[in-house]
Amino acid sequence: MKADLHLHSTASDGSWTPHELVFQCLRHGLTHISLTDHDTTAGQEEAAAAGREYGIKVIPGIELSAYDFERGSKVHLLGFNFQPPAGNLKALCSPLLTRRHERTVSHIRILQQAGYPISLGEVEAAAAPSSILYKQHIMKVFMEKGLSTAIYSPLYGKLFKGDGICGADIEYTDMFDALAAVIGDGGSAVLAHPGQQNNLDLAERLAAAGLEGIELNHVDNSAGERMQIEKTAAYLGLFLTGGSDSHGDLGPAIAPGDYMAPESLEPVLNRWCGERR
Repeated sequence: MKADLHLHSTASDGSWTPHELVFQCLRHGLTHISLTDHDTTAGQEEAAAAGREYGIKVIPGIELSAYDFERGSKVHLLGFNFQPPAGNLKALCSPLLTRRHERTVSHIRILQQAGYPISLGEVEAAAAPSSILYKQHIMKVFMEKGLSTAIYSPLYGKLFKGDGICGADIEYTDMFDALAAVIGDGGSAVLAHPGQQNNLDLAERLAAAGLEGIELNHVDNSAGERMQIEKTAAYLGLFLTGGSDSHGDLGPAIAPGDYMAPESLEPVLNRWCGERR
């Protein structure tokens, strides 16, 4: 088993189409993968078809942009093995995608007013075939124009973080609503990269509402954090996952398979794959 359960495609803010992504996973020797685009299931059918073509097990997946309103902080949840047509997830994500797109369009206007050479058409071309625009697509245009050497460059931080002119976040969905949508579509919910958002302490509250796992292997989880994740998962009876969080050329230089799920997940993967026959 070589499983990467955190991957992104052009359906959100990755650089490979779902088919191209699955081919990249084949090149890296992966046996099981999940396409976990941000707040959308749009690439799932293409990824599943490519998986059948290349002999890779493709588990339906999604990464939900949620929020802990009690503490006032972001929470990312991964949803796996949900069942089509995923009506609960689509209903949850549709307004979120609209807000994200409209915010990016407003960012383009703000950048134009600040004197940056960018147009809506250029960003739409950078995002194609996706119709939803992300700030990463803005940065892709800036890279093509030589204004930045990477997506997450100092310019990205200056524009989109903190008090940057494009720093305001969209309104995210409540983490318990996100969890309920995954469960409502027959899926398994996992707390994503707790080291990135320093929110492992949420696991107990979320587990009481149906959380099934925690992402262990991820670039943003330090060695010490992984030890704490393992202890927390054992205490709460949760399984452990892992993945590269690869975005292709629209993210850090991390390839599919650089981070993978632990071997302990194999029985869960076998169950998920058996349910989909």
